[in-house]
Formats: sequence, C-alpha cells, structure tokens
Amino acid sequence: MPRVAVLVTHIRPEEKLLIAELQALGVQTDVILDRDFNFDLTGSAEQLAPSGVPWGAYDVVLERCVSTSRGTYALAILNTWGVRTVNTFHTARLCENKLLTTLALAQAGVPQPEARVAFTPEAALTALDALTYPAVLKPITGSWGRLLARVSDRDSAEAILEHRQTLGGYEQHIYYAQEYVRKPQRDIRAFVVGERTICAIYRTSAHWITNTARGGAASNCPVTPELDALCQRAAQAVGGGVLALDVFEDPERGLLVNEINHTMEFRNSSAPTGVNIAAEVAAYVLAQARVTA
Repeated sequence: MPRVAVLVTHIRPEEKLLIAELQALGVQTDVILDRDFNFDLTGSAEQLAPSGVPWGAYDVVLERCVSTSRGTYALAILNTWGVRTVNTFHTARLCENKLLTTLALAQAGVPQPEARVAFTPEAALTALDALTYPAVLKPITGSWGRLLARVSDRDSAEAILEHRQTLGGYEQHIYYAQEYVRKPQRDIRAFVVGERTICAIYRTSAHWITNTARGGAASNCPVTPELDALCQRAAQAVGGGVLALDVFEDPERGLLVNEINHTMEFRNSSAPTGVNIAAEVAAYVLAQARVTA
C-alpha cells in the first residue's frame, strides 16, 4: 500500500477533499502539521517525521502548507534527501516569487504582461513611467490578491512607494511593477495536473482584482486548444506538477499568463466546471508514488 504524507498548516476544505480521495484510492495518508517540523539538517531521510515514520518511508509527500516559507523550506530539505514531493522545491521556489516566475516564463517565451523590477523608490518611479499609467505594484510574494495596488498617476505612485519604503520589510523594498491589462472584468484560473489542463474557470468581478477570495464569481471556462497549449508551456517553464495559472485575456495580444500558484485552493472551482479536482490531484499523487515504488 502506498504511503503519503500531506504537509499542512491547518486542514482547509481542500485538504479534507484531498485526504478523502487519497484514502478512497487505498493510500495510507499521514497528515503532518508544519508547526511540528523539526528537521536535523545534518541528517538524512532516515530520521523520523512527526508522524513517527521515517521521511524516506513515504512514497511521496504532498505539500499543502498555507505558510509558503515553511512549505518551501520543507521541500528543499526533502528533495535534497531524495524524497519525492508534489510539488518539487524547484517549482515551489519559482511559483512563490513573482519575479522568478516572470523570469522563467520569459525564458520559455510564454506571453505575459510586461513587468519591471526596481530596488529604490526613485528607480521604481522610472519603471512605472516606462510601463505608463495605470500600472500595478505587487509584492513579489503573496496570494489572495492582497497588497496589490493599481497606480493611476505619478502622485499616487509616490505615496504608495513612500509607505512601502517606510513601513515594509525588505521584500516590500523590492518593487515589482506590472503593466495594467484591460481585461474584460474577468480573468481565467486554469488548473494543470501533470500534463493536462483539467479545467478552468472565469473569475468575474466589477473590481479590477478578480480573485474569488476577493469576491470574484466563478463560472466554467472551456479549455480550448489555445488555452491548454499556453498552460502546458507555462507549467513546464516552472517545472510542472499540480498548478493553478491565472490568465488574462488581452483584447489585442490574446491570452497572457499573469501568475502561477503551486498550492492552489480549488473549492470554488469543482462545482462550476463539473471536474473533481481533488480526485485528479489524488490520482496524480498516487502515480508519483508508483514511480517511486
């Protein structure tokens, strides 16, 4: 019987669904809370996990931590020890950081909004001028549409940059600026599992931020050959696995990849698409376990 560890900060509806689907497939599933992590960095996968099982005894580890830092560092350790994980540290490291995601997509020639990075408020103003207004300032890490700012002119940009420079930690002093894409009051959230784009939703909102966590309404989006091809290219650019891609519909350039999420939520997406996302992910995890066995 395959044995899988699921790493969590706490159990959300998504993790409940994933655990149920794994157990339905006959997988022995251990839930490990990230607050219980205690890794001997000079040791090996023979050391015991908080579950009492050696890390190396797991056929695969599924990382689902809300804490990005805890999840990513755990993946770095486990992959170094040769433990198979979903997703890998390489993928997580790229997806957790918008700057690194942008670089990976650019290297692969994947269409995306224009983006610039600067390290001082003065250079950030020059970057925003180059993008033209309105533009979007984003933290390089974060999710759920938090701390995004649409800046309409230089005065508003100066105010936001001053606040970030004064109040923020060092990551807030990395100024990631992106062009504002005039999408049609919606974007697309597409789900890639392995080598398939299993489904997609439109996230519609009168607000420029369309995340469902911010009130965006979910409805089914057909997975066209164009959307599937774009998502596959983008997923491979960051290492593949289980991913959610945010895609913009630009009226002139077509589909643009905005961001990629490696520990996505999906509870608002299965119903409108008719796809059991948890079951698809569980089957993929089991397939990875069989590769190891």
